[in-house]
Amino acid sequence: MALKFHRQIRSMSFVSNIMDKNIKADNANVEKLLKKYGSLAPRRYRYSELKKITSNFKQKLGEGGYGAVFLGTLGDRRAVAVKFLHHSRPNGEDFLNEVISIGRTSHVNIVTLLGFCLEGSKRALVYEHMPNGSLDRYIYSSPASKPESPVTRLEWETLQEIAAGVARGLEYLHEGCNTRIIHFDVKPHNVLLDEAFRPKVADFGMAKLCDPMESILSMADARGTVGFIAPEVFSRGFGVVSAKSDVYSYGMLLLEMVGGRSNVKAYAAAKETDMFFPLWIYDHLLGDGGVLVARQEGGGDAEEETIARKMALVGLWCIQTVPANRPSMAKVLEMLERSIDELAMPPRPYHPSSPSNSPSLSHSLPSSYPSSASGFTQGSRSFTTESTK
Repeated sequence: MALKFHRQIRSMSFVSNIMDKNIKADNANVEKLLKKYGSLAPRRYRYSELKKITSNFKQKLGEGGYGAVFLGTLGDRRAVAVKFLHHSRPNGEDFLNEVISIGRTSHVNIVTLLGFCLEGSKRALVYEHMPNGSLDRYIYSSPASKPESPVTRLEWETLQEIAAGVARGLEYLHEGCNTRIIHFDVKPHNVLLDEAFRPKVADFGMAKLCDPMESILSMADARGTVGFIAPEVFSRGFGVVSAKSDVYSYGMLLLEMVGGRSNVKAYAAAKETDMFFPLWIYDHLLGDGGVLVARQEGGGDAEEETIARKMALVGLWCIQTVPANRPSMAKVLEMLERSIDELAMPPRPYHPSSPSNSPSLSHSLPSSYPSSASGFTQGSRSFTTESTK
């Protein structure tokens, strides 16, 4: 018995030593890259400083597989959110992605990273605090269905502004940075809302930095969240991975805002009828009841229905299976700003289970749509998206 106990202790000690070595190796890799970026990296905090900033981790804002987030206050009384990471990808990739990628950005629709901590096994990120939390709180639940979770119902005008703000943030990442950033995890949970419900794109743990002249990315692994991953990310048979992969995720985000539910859960609930979530939205667009019926709101006034229809149409164009058929984020902004009469009905969506089922490489938009509408065919002229902003 004693021998067995000692063997267990030795085994645990061996595993602990392996983990310690991995942590040291990861930290060495992170330190090396942080040194490379020098002044471009945000402020570095000691763990003891973060304990003081969070009042010894007094108020937890949330927790997930990534770690836990605590409310804190800086010396100048600014409220901050301190995210402590439980786990990290090999070589500290997710931690580095956040520190380096967000540290290089400056945009009203991108969350601001104020600092970080790297001390042994402790890794943390310090962000500006977004008091209204993440977008998913406002589109997946309602006060009626979850009375214990008091959530303000957002008006359709606000939802439209949020959609446009997220598009501006992504367009900045794709075209406005010195180094192009592909987010790879665009979803409602990663859209944070400030006190005025202005959206900011957050969580860059899966982001990839690339040269502005590089339109096609080389990737060794699929990344993202189920339900939002573009087909080409998990199977190159659908096309090349590029900024258009974020466009697909953004399209799914729009459809969830319109449908008021998770696209994965909605698809699972209707699996026996093979009702793919975008197809469910598409059918409501064609139906007599209107899009708002999809949210079980009993319909809305004409202005609300118009906003919902426009968001649905743009979302459906963004999730085209072939990347070249999706608009760029700059074109998405144009579409959101134009009259709904200028937006054509996109092709009927289908679940991308096989590249052989892919539709043709272009579809038509109305002739009133601007000739720079990349990724579509207008009259006899074809436009591609990879070379346009």
